[in-house]
Formats: sequence, structure tokens, C-alpha cells
Amino acid sequence: MRQSALFVAGRATGVRVDVAESARERLRGLLGRDALAADDALLLERCRSVHTFGMRFSIDVLFVSRSNRVVAVHREVRAGRILMHWRGAKTLEMAAGAAARHGIGVGAQLAWGP
Repeated sequence: MRQSALFVAGRATGVRVDVAESARERLRGLLGRDALAADDALLLERCRSVHTFGMRFSIDVLFVSRSNRVVAVHREVRAGRILMHWRGAKTLEMAAGAAARHGIGVGAQLAWGP
């Protein structure tokens, strides 16, 4: 999995992003982890639906368009949920509360970089 950094409206957030590009990486996602650090996130490329079955912690789920604009934010998603968004091209999974801490809402422009 390659790593990147998250930028919101051109501003560095300090969030380290693991980018899941392959089908295997997307399938594994965050399963098996006990927690997600406040400064970590997982970007699922080519993904418009996720589930939290088997998760041990809550997360924020952001659906992102092809142009990297946030089209939906689901905060503090608990285990056993299924989420999808027809306009989402990517999904960003963050620690619960991270979207609010970084001021990320619907319409926010995201970018990934070194």
C-alpha cells in the first residue's frame, strides 16, 4: 500500500493516508486493526460502498468524487453498518471525529501528496 498525505483546500492536515488501490487491499481495508490513530486514514480507490462488519472501533466515512470533492460525510460510524453513495468514486476512512477536527464537510476539496 502506498502512503500519502491529506490536504484540505490546499492546507496540510498532518493526516497520513494509506492508499488501497488493489482489490485485495480494498477488501482488507481496516479489518483486523484494533484502532485507527487520529492522524491516520485509509483511502479506498474505485470504491462507492463500504461496510463496517467486524470493525472494532467507530470511524468517519467520507465519499469523494472523481474530482476529489467530498460528496458525503458519515460521522462516528459503528460496527455492522453498510454505507454507499452513488456519486462517490473513492472512500476515505478516518478515525472517528477526525473529519470534524480537520473541518472536512460536504463540498471540501481534498488532495493527496507527498
